[in-house]
Amino acid sequence: MSKTRYQLHWITAVMSVLRTLREMIVPILILVFANGINDTGKWYLDYLTFIIFGFSIIVFFVTGIIKWKRYVYWFEDDELRIEYGLFVKKKRYIPFDRIQSLDYTEGILHRPFNLVKVSVETAGGSASLKAEAELTAITKDAANVIEKEMAEAKKRKVQSVTIDDEFEEEFEVASEPPTKKIFTMSGKDLLVLATTSGGVGLIISGAVIFLSQFADVLPIEWAYREVSGFIKSGLLIVAIAVFLVLLIIWGISVAMTFFAYYGFTVQIDYEDIVITRGLLEKKRITVPLNRVQSVRIVENPFRKLFGYANVVIDNAGGGITGEGAKINLLPIVKRKAINTPLQELFPELILDEPTNQLPARSKRFYYRIEFVWMVPVIAALSYFFFPFGLFSFLIIPAVISWGLWHHRSAAYEIKGNQLTMRFRMFSLQTVYMMKKRIQSMEMKQNYFHRKRKVATVSAAVKSGMGAFYAQVKHMEEEEAEQILAWYEPAREAVVEGVLEVEQ
Repeated sequence: MSKTRYQLHWITAVMSVLRTLREMIVPILILVFANGINDTGKWYLDYLTFIIFGFSIIVFFVTGIIKWKRYVYWFEDDELRIEYGLFVKKKRYIPFDRIQSLDYTEGILHRPFNLVKVSVETAGGSASLKAEAELTAITKDAANVIEKEMAEAKKRKVQSVTIDDEFEEEFEVASEPPTKKIFTMSGKDLLVLATTSGGVGLIISGAVIFLSQFADVLPIEWAYREVSGFIKSGLLIVAIAVFLVLLIIWGISVAMTFFAYYGFTVQIDYEDIVITRGLLEKKRITVPLNRVQSVRIVENPFRKLFGYANVVIDNAGGGITGEGAKINLLPIVKRKAINTPLQELFPELILDEPTNQLPARSKRFYYRIEFVWMVPVIAALSYFFFPFGLFSFLIIPAVISWGLWHHRSAAYEIKGNQLTMRFRMFSLQTVYMMKKRIQSMEMKQNYFHRKRKVATVSAAVKSGMGAFYAQVKHMEEEEAEQILAWYEPAREAVVEGVLEVEQ
């Protein structure tokens, strides 16, 4: 294996500087505009903040160049080896057999030079949101060399274990299947996804966080006076202005989603799911099939009106949360067309709807606890805002209807080695889990549950470095115990032994 040391592309230094500036932009702007230009008679004091700003830029460029020059990688002893560090030299050795996937990203600065960023995901994962290693900018040919070295290393490991030559030949034939395209998002579906995305709330919450963090340096009082004066201009004008602001935010959300999911394609490449997407920043995400822990069909009530749903998979690799853990396999797809791509990817899954629903006596558990906060709130509103506060009694039927909606949506079923659970938060989720992928199972009961003979069952599957919990609340106690018996290997063995004795 070659021990030649490779460097990243020089654009890495520029990207390092831009990344540092992006992280420091807010403090720098505050420093410049808060101090401004002073009139002390001494030019170096008058322009002190701008001098500091310029000096910072020079320091960032120098450190970026040093980081680029110090970052090298090579292949040795079936490992990807990386050496880097600005002041302290660090080395990282990653065995190829631990690498689960190489994810590619093509940003705006990558494309003119035909470069990619390579993120290395390993079997053990990382406790952080970062990949095990990142090669910020290398050519596509260099990325192909890494894939080739990794494939050859894994092949050598298999051949070292293989004894039968005939089996070796079979392995070689079976290890090179063609890449198959499973799903491509159409332009119409992309438009529906963009216009119905939840990015509006994300943009508004981001603006609120920014304002709360820098409220001390922003001209809040001036803005308050301007807004107060504008409100006095008339209700209609204010309503139009609010509508236009929301329309602009919605437009930004649509554009962000459109750029992020443009050209969305799902392919299967031997034992990997390969997802590519993006217009300005093109990404390629690789998910090994054996790392998929559960498949979820999520039906948003608004999208469901038009017959759409989306499919999410939980990945055992990646970080605690984020794209590496919960992956949008099919961001938007017609509900009736879901089974075809899923059956090609996961032929062992039984994609039938669960048929076991909840008993009628468990309905009250879906809304009874809400009266703990409803009664005092309704009482306070009715007393302090009488008579209009009496309208707060409408909360009661709304909450009861919400609970009954959840009760009617819940269902579950066991078929062979698969557990299917359906439940609702706001969106309806149908979760398909194979028994070998379930990390733990829990049955919960309180005094009132035992009195009514109902129980809540929760199943946990690995999602990144954390877990995703699927649960059906307030089901039949007897059926909850049957689900636990199905999951417990010891009890299952006893049952099988009894059946053999009877036969």
